[in-house]
Amino acid sequence: CVCVCLFQGSRMGVEAVMALLEATPDTPACVVSLSGNQAVRLPLMECVQLTKDVTAAMSQGKFEEAIKLRGKSFENNWNSYKLLAHINPPDVKSNINMAVMNIGAPCAGMNAAVRATVRMGIIQGHNMLAVHDGFEGLAHGQIEPITWNSVSGWIGKGGSMLGTKRTLPGKLLDEISQNLARFNIHALVIIGGFEAYVGGLELVQAREKYEEMCIPMVIIPATVSNNVPGSEFSIGTDTALNTITSTCDRIKQSAAGTKRRVFIVETMGGYCGYLATMAGLAAGADAAYIFEEKITIRDLEVNVRHLVEKMKTTVKRGLILRNENCSSNYTTDFIFNLYSEEGKGVFDCRKNVLGHMQQGGTPTPFDRNFGTKMGAKSILWLTEKLKDCYRHGRIFANTPDSACVLGMRKRSLTFQPLADLKEDTDFEHRIPKTQWWLKIRPIMKILAKYDIKLDTSEHADMEHVISKRIPLRK
Repeated sequence: CVCVCLFQGSRMGVEAVMALLEATPDTPACVVSLSGNQAVRLPLMECVQLTKDVTAAMSQGKFEEAIKLRGKSFENNWNSYKLLAHINPPDVKSNINMAVMNIGAPCAGMNAAVRATVRMGIIQGHNMLAVHDGFEGLAHGQIEPITWNSVSGWIGKGGSMLGTKRTLPGKLLDEISQNLARFNIHALVIIGGFEAYVGGLELVQAREKYEEMCIPMVIIPATVSNNVPGSEFSIGTDTALNTITSTCDRIKQSAAGTKRRVFIVETMGGYCGYLATMAGLAAGADAAYIFEEKITIRDLEVNVRHLVEKMKTTVKRGLILRNENCSSNYTTDFIFNLYSEEGKGVFDCRKNVLGHMQQGGTPTPFDRNFGTKMGAKSILWLTEKLKDCYRHGRIFANTPDSACVLGMRKRSLTFQPLADLKEDTDFEHRIPKTQWWLKIRPIMKILAKYDIKLDTSEHADMEHVISKRIPLRK
């Protein structure tokens, strides 16, 4: 799975410079690329040869071979497209009932994930059920069959067609267990943000009391905040990031026209600073304030002085991003007032709170494809898991690995038991304790001409692309 987001160009640029600095006269020329969420270095001449092989295979009509030569990601995408584009149900039904639901705040790409889940389930011979309005709908019996044609056109629609709520299942367990039995639900796909993750944990913990909860479950992360433990990316984050960056670009145009103006922009994300950081990197911000890195009055002073010096150059504009919950004291209004006061006579200040426009809009191609892959993969996993959990004529799943988060981890989509992720979760602030993107925050400051160091301890190894992926010697 190769993902290309707005900020990835900056990451690849840094990796390219590192490759040059580490190179020796014997190091082969390389292409810097991305595999999943990890930078990789590929030998240039092998890439050129592979391109020629693809062209040769196509000219000879060997299209299957050409597809394989393009790589596993391309092949998987092509196979998923063929499966999901045209209905081709199996001859024998499985008599398995699978339910799909949305939990938490809506985001772009949720519907693409539901579409793929429903269609892949039908292809596998299962009966698919739609749960409306999250756990409340599951408790109140708002459940109905959903067909192949029901989800036609959903891939490009924003929001949540099924309806979604933040309500957790903890106080509704009796009603939920009754409806799981009433509708004979054998497996559950929960698509949503941190509430989906916590809700899944509550259902797993309830297995001791409610046997109906002993069914396989998959949590698919879908939230603009990108704060679900177990995944480096969430469905909907890329669309929100594009919205923020596009808005910041327009704001910068306004600042460039008026000259000597600094904009303070507040982003969403709860306590997770991913949106502020990545939008800052993509939009060329001068600073991005986030909860994960505590800000002090000294930091604000340094940033103000930096902008004062910047106004003496040809670039007479400034852009500051602030995560909505980065600090209870250094609020957006406080920072706006501080910059306005300290910048008197040098620059003036404006503020902009983006709000819920970050949750709306049609999903980007990345979120559509990402949601489709996640939905399809979850059904294939559940289908296999149900075979393992079939005992004495019924489904019974009570092992930790029967309830998982499907997430992007470096180079692949992996299933991780919910129970294993609890240790890495800050439940108070609804964020993972370790977040990969914090390591690339310094890139934004370097590009804004701050004098800081970048941690280069992690870098990509050279890999073959023609033979099996064996690290090359440098």
